[in-house]
Amino acid sequence: MSDQQHRLSPGDQAPNFELPTARGGTASLTDFAGRSVVVYFYPKAATPGCTTEACDFRDSLSALQGAGYDVVGISPDPIDDIEAFAADEALTFPLLSDESAEVAKAYGAYGEKEFNGQRSTGVLRTTVVVGPDGRVQHAEYNVAAQGHVSRLRDLLGV
Repeated sequence: MSDQQHRLSPGDQAPNFELPTARGGTASLTDFAGRSVVVYFYPKAATPGCTTEACDFRDSLSALQGAGYDVVGISPDPIDDIEAFAADEALTFPLLSDESAEVAKAYGAYGEKEFNGQRSTGVLRTTVVVGPDGRVQHAEYNVAAQGHVSRLRDLLGV
């Protein structure tokens, strides 16, 4: 049996979550009610691909927010690691710690993957756009970090 969970599709109700943030406190999907939010899952803070993707989101944040999209990043890293990652890369959007990967599993962002010829199970680089009504507008799984934010902006017309 695969660890891969059901993947979300446009129109699905996005699973709610409440997770600790790099800034202290917690954040939940309901905090973004009435706004669109890009929820992206990344495997490990401070690795090359995850840094590229996070910095692209950082550099596009004002354009995304101006078009009505908030951004939140979720990884299985411990809170100390995401706090350091946020500080080192001057990331100004919320980063959340999902150490149990329960939220990643609920979003279908967890399963078997291959990296450098090695198979493992873990968080899959995934982006889900949730609309103001809490429903999935777009879901993309196993995305490539390089150029992903640019492609997403094109898709969203931002």
